[in-house]
Amino acid sequence: MPDRIFWTGGAIALVAALAIAQGDRLARLLTAEAAPTGLLDGCTDVPEAVALAETLRLRGIAVDRALADLARRKEEIAAAEAQIVSRLTALKKAKAALGETRAGRDAGRNEGIERLIAVYDAMKPAEAATIIATLPPDFAAEILTRVQPDAGARIISQIDPGQAAVLTAHMGARRLTGD
Repeated sequence: MPDRIFWTGGAIALVAALAIAQGDRLARLLTAEAAPTGLLDGCTDVPEAVALAETLRLRGIAVDRALADLARRKEEIAAAEAQIVSRLTALKKAKAALGETRAGRDAGRNEGIERLIAVYDAMKPAEAATIIATLPPDFAAEILTRVQPDAGARIISQIDPGQAAVLTAHMGARRLTGD
């Protein structure tokens, strides 16, 4: 009998030593895993076991479907993010192009206004007054604020006093607002 205990203890020690040496791999070999087809072998006469097995099977199917749905949604989100990034990049490019267009247009408009101012500076005050009197008051005020001060004074002196008062008010309003 003591020999039997000795050999049993030795076998257990050997298995323990192998388990330590093999680590995770041996633990997986010794772990029992139930395969779905063999789950009910010998238990079909126990209704609780059959019901539990069916419940577990249905839950497994539900989990698989949920995981597949999550994977599909993840792909959809990734595609939507890529589309948003692409759209944002296109919008940034369009904004930059629009800014360049506006800057070019503003520069061209300012250049045109500067040429127009030079023309009014070179005109005789009576001729300039005749033309400015027919322009919209805000545009006429813009011209008068940009011409040389002495030329502007001579032009305003040639305009009807009522209209000159309106233009002067527009010029003052432009200076107050900083336009």
